[in-house]
Amino acid sequence: MRYSTISFLSDFGHQDEFVGVVHSVIRSIAPEVGIVDVTHGIAPHDVRAGALALARSAQYLCPGVVLAVVDPGVGTERKALAVEVGDGASILVGPDNGLLASTVAMVGGATRAVELHNADFQLPRVGSTFDGRDVFAPAAAHLCLGVDLAELGPTIEPSALMPGLLPIIDTEDDALVVEVLWIDRYGNVQLNIGPDDLSEWGNPFSVEAKGHTETVAIRPAYRSLSVNEVGAIVDSSGLISLCLNGTSAADHLGLSASDELRIRKVDGQIGTSTPVTLGRS
Repeated sequence: MRYSTISFLSDFGHQDEFVGVVHSVIRSIAPEVGIVDVTHGIAPHDVRAGALALARSAQYLCPGVVLAVVDPGVGTERKALAVEVGDGASILVGPDNGLLASTVAMVGGATRAVELHNADFQLPRVGSTFDGRDVFAPAAAHLCLGVDLAELGPTIEPSALMPGLLPIIDTEDDALVVEVLWIDRYGNVQLNIGPDDLSEWGNPFSVEAKGHTETVAIRPAYRSLSVNEVGAIVDSSGLISLCLNGTSAADHLGLSASDELRIRKVDGQIGTSTPVTLGRS
């Protein structure tokens, strides 16, 4: 199996040379391969954010090799992996720290997995701090050239991979307890719930965050919100995001990723949702 595309995600940023070096290593081995930069703006060492970004992107990525490097454990005993999904439709390459797990689960689970041990498919190491360059990038490039997964290292059981750590919703007395998954660059606050999870809580519903309470209604688009009105939309991932029209809901509510919120019924409202038709504003 040969692949023509590597989709590359990392926390490397663009201030240093790291992304360019990884690109060049790949091209020196597999010069015909196209590289798609998914993002390199993951906060340093934030495995959870990297896993979420990869999971949000997964269904839209070209079939091929996915190279994901958010690796605070580089140089330690954590495993370096290549994980096949879809009977070879794609292969995910990266550290075994939970970064890959949610995406692997989303696409139906792993069909094979190996630990990257074969030095014939790695660069000589001058240190132990840049496996993105020395281990993961060469593995991704060689896989694109048709090297079989089994040549890269010993097979491991997919069930042994470190699981992802994504939050689940909970109920507490009269509240739905949810968590902030992600805040995008516009300040929209993505929660770990979809619209169906709100069916018992009404529309509008009450959101309590850090001692501040807002009454929030689901709207079809950002421009449907009045000035300074905190609303909710079904975002491009199919999840509920809190938002403001033209400004940051995260700043307004004082929220960060992983913060906990409580959703309650508005006083006097029955627990049924008003139907909402999604579309252009």
